[in-house]
Amino acid sequence: MSITLIIIVVTVIISVAAWNNYSLMDRWIMNPYQVASRGQYYRLITSGFLHADWGHLFFNMLSLYFFGGFIEQVFGLLFNNNAPVFLIGFYLVAILVSDIPSFLKHRYDPGYNSLGASGGVSAIIFAAILFRPLTPIYLYFIPIGIPGFIFGALYLAYSYYESRRGGSHINHDAHFYGALFGVLFMIVIYPAVIPSFIEQIAGWRPF
Repeated sequence: MSITLIIIVVTVIISVAAWNNYSLMDRWIMNPYQVASRGQYYRLITSGFLHADWGHLFFNMLSLYFFGGFIEQVFGLLFNNNAPVFLIGFYLVAILVSDIPSFLKHRYDPGYNSLGASGGVSAIIFAAILFRPLTPIYLYFIPIGIPGFIFGALYLAYSYYESRRGGSHINHDAHFYGALFGVLFMIVIYPAVIPSFIEQIAGWRPF
C-alpha cells in the first residue's frame, strides 16, 4: 500500500473514531488556548487527522489521493529508499507549520478550535503544481480544468483575502501557509524545479 493511501486510511479511521468519541475529539482538536496554557503542542499535529464531517473528510482525502501519488514518485526519485520517511515527515511538518499562524493569532481565545488535513493537503497540492504547473485542476462548479499555476495563484490570493477578512469557520491560514510550505520545501530540496517551472509556464498559451 502506498504512503498516500496509508495516510488516507489512518485519517479516515481517526476522524470517524473522533465523531463517535467526543473526548478524543476534545483532546486532539487544535485549540490554541490549550496549546499555550497547558503545553499541549501535540494538538498542532493531531488536529490534522480530525475532520468536521464526511464532506470535509471526503474533499481533503480525495485531493490528497489525486496529488499524493505524484509526489510519492517525486520523493522516490529524490530520496530513494528513504522516500516514505521523508514523505510522512513532509506531510506532518506541513500540518504543524500551517497551524502555527492560527495558534499565534488565537492563543488567548479558549473558544477557538480548528481541525482538518488542509494544511498538509495544500502542501502536497502545491508541491505537485510546482513540478507540473500546466496540469489542469478541476473544481466541482467549473466544467473546465484550470492550469495548476493559475489555480495556485487564485487559491493563495483567495486564502489570504479571506484570512484577513475573518469571520469564516474555515481556517484559511492553514490553507495559505500549508501551500507556501509545500512550495518552499520543494525549492530547498530541489532548486532545479524553479527553472523548470518558469520554462513550462513561459510556453503556456491560453488558446
